[in-house]
Order: sequence, then C-alpha cells, then structure tokens
Amino acid sequence: MTTVDLVALRDHLRPVAVALRERALAVDADPGALHALLDAGVLPYRQLGGFPPGYLDDPLRVRGVPVLVRTCVERAVVAETLAWGDASVVVGAPGPSMSGVVVDDLADDEQRDRFYRHVAQPRTWTFFGLTEPDRGSDAAALETAVVARGVPTGGATADGATEGGAAADDGSPGAVLRGHKKYVGNVARASLGVVFARHRPGPLGVGVYLVDTARPGFDAAPLVTTGMRAVQLGEVRLRDVPLRPEDTLGRHLSPSRRGLLGAVRTFNRLRPVVAALAVGVTQAALDYVRAARSSFLADERLMLETFDDRLHAARALVLQAARGADADAADGTLPAAAKATALDLAEEVTRAVPALLGPGARWEHPYLDKLVRDVPGLEMMEGTRTVQRLTLAQGWLQGRARHVELV
Repeated sequence: MTTVDLVALRDHLRPVAVALRERALAVDADPGALHALLDAGVLPYRQLGGFPPGYLDDPLRVRGVPVLVRTCVERAVVAETLAWGDASVVVGAPGPSMSGVVVDDLADDEQRDRFYRHVAQPRTWTFFGLTEPDRGSDAAALETAVVARGVPTGGATADGATEGGAAADDGSPGAVLRGHKKYVGNVARASLGVVFARHRPGPLGVGVYLVDTARPGFDAAPLVTTGMRAVQLGEVRLRDVPLRPEDTLGRHLSPSRRGLLGAVRTFNRLRPVVAALAVGVTQAALDYVRAARSSFLADERLMLETFDDRLHAARALVLQAARGADADAADGTLPAAAKATALDLAEEVTRAVPALLGPGARWEHPYLDKLVRDVPGLEMMEGTRTVQRLTLAQGWLQGRARHVELV
C-alpha cells in the first residue's frame, strides 16, 4: 500500500498535465511529434515509469520525498492527473509500461535485472504482445505458438505435439515463436517486450516470453487509428523468432503460477489505471466546456452538476479498486467495476458536452473532438466493458462484490 501524499502528487503533476494539453493536438496530428515533446523535457517519463529502486538515479520527488510510482494507487493518480492533458501520451510514453507489471509478477532476479537495465535507458519503449487479430485478448485461445525450428505450420512441435501444442515451455534450443499479434501499443518502436504464446494444449500451456525486437523474424508496423494516436498501436508478425531458455518468464515458478495467471494479475493491476485515464478524460471534457462557455441554462447546469457528482463517485471507486489491486492482484472484481463505471461515464460525458458548444463544436474545438475520439481507445484496453461486467458478475456470485455498485 502507498504512503505517498496523493494530493501532493496530483499538485506536483498538474503543470505536466497542462504542458501535455498544450501539445496534445500536435501529437494527435502526428504521433512522431511525441519526440519533440520528449525533447522539451516537460514529461518526466522515466521518473513516472515505475522502476524498482536502484534503476534510476533521479526518482520523482514530491515535497522532497522520493516517489517510485510502483503501486497501483500511485499509477492511478498519475494516470488521471496527466490524462487531463493527453491520455494517449500517458500510454504512449517510453518506459516499462504493461510489460513491467508482468515482469514484476513473473520474472526471476536475472530476468528482472535484464529488463529494467535495458528499459532504464532514455527513450526505450516496451510492448505487451497478447492481443491477436482473430482471438482478441483471450489468452486461453491464443494461436501464437512456440514451435520447433524448421517445423512447417501445422506440423509437430518441439515436444512432439501438433502446432498449437508446442515446444517445451523453457524456450529450449531450437524453439521459435510463430504467430501474429495486433493492436499492440508501441510495438513498432519498442526494443523489448513480452509475448504470450502457447507451448502445449490446455490451460497451463500458455507461456510468457521476454523478447528483443531486434531478433530475426520480428516484423512490426504501426496501424492507423482515429484516437489515442500517441500510443501507435501496431501489429507484429512473428516469423520463427528465436527463443532462448532465459526468455521464459516464470521459469522458476510452477506452471500453475505463470502464463495465464500472469495475464490475469497484470490486467487486474492495470484496469484501475485505465479507469483513471477515463476519469481524467471526463474531467478534461467538463472543464473544457465550462471554460469555453460562460453561462448555462438551468437544465444544462443540472446535467453538468450530475456529471460532477458521478465523476466524484467514479474517482472514489477507482481509488478503492487500486487499493484492492495492491492488496490482492488475483481478485479482479473491483478493477472490473472501476473500469466499467469510468468508461460508461467518459463515453456519456464526451457525447453530451459537445452539444453545449453548438452544432459545429467538434470542428471548432479540436481538443474536445480528440477527447471524444480517445474514449473508444480506452474501451479496448484491458478488456471491453462486456468483459468487465462478466468479471463483476462472477465476483458477485462468489461473494466478492456485495457492496459494489456501478454509478
């Protein structure tokens, strides 16, 4: 649990959020402009990356106290505050990102050191290779596989199974990654990341592998998106990318504690952060319309005040979920409730407020238009609201969500 003064952390980061907003439209028009933003030094991305102690000489300091941004609560507060400026830059910035969370959960000491020493270098992006074009982020149905080098598609794998079964999960010599990942953030500019792949049939047959993008057969390219453009979602084709034994995360753990479990725990820790991004976008939209218009009719004021009340409730739920994830990352009930609630509100607010600025509001107010376009991108991160409601229903049936209500 965090002991950081969260109010002080928000106050410390507000000038950064203002700077991100000033540059948001430039990055939205050209994701390459993110480099100019980094050159300007307004975003302390390394200090906000969540590095363990010992990998940064200059950690973030709030009122003189070092803050490593390692807990879910700290990450949620950072995400909300900066999303008021530009949520896409928060997700698209260099650093450990999602990969760091799964490395923290599954890696041994040698793997953790390999990962963080590499990512601690300036402007080092990482990727999280789970989603597939035909399977989405359903980790149990992955088609990407670890197979024996030279085996044709559909042939036997390194352990003698057919492809989709696959090679030994220790990344044994001669094992390669083969498959196709899509909608992967930052993958075209990343130098290191994790790939989820099947090494044998069954629920314990999914492994997580630490992969350098410079390896032969790793072919990544960015996709064109309408929102969250700084993230540069991309796709990667894995054409017999070689694996080494030391690439298998969780190699020191039992099969029941790695693979799919790593994905579940990572998602549970990150869903409150995505929910916090949605809260930040919602606050940005409400603040923007109030700044752009000096007075409102009675029914309009009532609508905005109702949105304010719901936003306060959603923020409280997000913090509750973040604390729950810090306490028990295996329980995804509160994180699911937080993401579904925050996304419902963000979508409703960004659809409603442009009308308060007239028929051509999105054309005349491009930043507001950007907020509208960014919300669907948040919807797709760490599972859609349908997935969250299914998770919440399971938690309810198992007695873990008796006091959770979607606001």
